[in-house]
Amino acid sequence: MFKEFKTFVMRGSVVDLAVGIIIGGAFGVIVKSLVDDIIMPPVGLLLGDVSFTNLFLLLKPGPKAPPPYPTLADAQAAGAVTLNYGQFLTHLVTFLIVAFAIYLLVRTINQLRGPEEAPVTAKECPHCRMSIPLAAVRCPHCTSELR
Repeated sequence: MFKEFKTFVMRGSVVDLAVGIIIGGAFGVIVKSLVDDIIMPPVGLLLGDVSFTNLFLLLKPGPKAPPPYPTLADAQAAGAVTLNYGQFLTHLVTFLIVAFAIYLLVRTINQLRGPEEAPVTAKECPHCRMSIPLAAVRCPHCTSELR
């Protein structure tokens, strides 16, 4: 059983998948920091000094303290039920950046690989120049015998 497990783990695809997951997790943390710490503060400043993490809609006041709640943390501490659309917008921007980065990575890899050559399944008749199957011994267009 341990020998089979070792063979399974040491296969290239499993190791590549593990490396991809680890790098993907680290990349996600970097992109989250980029969005939270670099992109959203200037956007919030342009929109009138708004902190996206504190954009929420109060659905039900909390039993511990009455509204108004100046921040989302205050509302949550009071036990209020909130709709946190500011955090959703931040996560949406994070997703779009990650998706775009992955798109660029896959696009670059595909360009480096070059176009895939399709397998040859037909040949040209030397008499009429029509495309015919490789295994054909007679051209279906001009009926010439092929070698």
